Amino acid sequence: MKKTTTSPSRTRRTSLGLALAAAGIALAPVWAQAQTAYPNKPVKLVVPYAPGGATDVIGRVLAKHLSDALGQQFVVDNRAGAGGSLGAGQVAKSPADGYTLLLGAFTSHTISAALMPKVVPFDIGKSFAHISIVGTVPLVFVVNPNVPARDLKELIALAKSQPGKLSFASAGNGSPQHLATEMFQRQAQVEVMHVPYKGSGPAISDLLGGQVTAMIDTVPAAQAQIKAGKLRALATTTAQRVPSLPDTPTAAEAGLPDFQVSSMFGLAAPAGTPPEVIKKLNTALKEILLKPEVRESMLAQGAIATYTSPANASKAVAQEYSKWAKVIQEGNIQVE
Repeated sequence: MKKTTTSPSRTRRTSLGLALAAAGIALAPVWAQAQTAYPNKPVKLVVPYAPGGATDVIGRVLAKHLSDALGQQFVVDNRAGAGGSLGAGQVAKSPADGYTLLLGAFTSHTISAALMPKVVPFDIGKSFAHISIVGTVPLVFVVNPNVPARDLKELIALAKSQPGKLSFASAGNGSPQHLATEMFQRQAQVEVMHVPYKGSGPAISDLLGGQVTAMIDTVPAAQAQIKAGKLRALATTTAQRVPSLPDTPTAAEAGLPDFQVSSMFGLAAPAGTPPEVIKKLNTALKEILLKPEVRESMLAQGAIATYTSPANASKAVAQEYSKWAKVIQEGNIQVE
């Protein structure tokens, strides 16, 4: 009978295969455990604005509840500068491990990306793994009470009767208020004069004083003056009426069916963050954003709590970018 022999190289290959198989069996549970263990150290939540504003307050509310839900500290890190772009850019360049997150004002980020694509330190379409949209802040058309327009239709008619003469204030060139004014001109087919300020505060001051005619501002910035009767609210820019201004119709009800503008806030991680981490954060947010105390805390800042899947968050940011890019292109808007 012929004797069967095994070559040394084959023996080595067999031994190596068995060793790798054994290692794989041993390591698989460890890898799975590492994924389910997230987070196993504190998480930095970057808010790209100074302390005290609406974005900061929303970030601190979510950080507290994420800490409670996931058993690790979520620590707010304010990184103000360049209209929010500085902090967003720092997150975009951070390790994609789930331990550096962005509580971003994605309406402002998309506008900046469309206005200054060569300057912003991130790619709005590629730099982030979106976790969820967490809130929206509606805008409202307001006028000085001396303006002879009781509703949005009358304001449009007034603007058409005086092309280029009605002055619309904004919080600055490239701000959501500015872009909303540009969108209004196109949808209503009117021409108004844009007057940029350094923030909503001084813009509203001049609107109260009658130096400017109108403004499309955030509800939180304007509602105190509206309730005091010092400004007249004509229409909100949301699909449904705003709870804090129930008697104010939407722009769609007032004759502009496609006019919907809100400042949108979302939680995002650097692109490439493991899907398991994104899913775990999204699942936690789904419960957090339904809590009455969270919804009330956000509403106190004028934000309406919102939850989306990661896919729908990405879709919402992409749509926001496309909307503003079109407005910027059609209006030939430039920031000097």
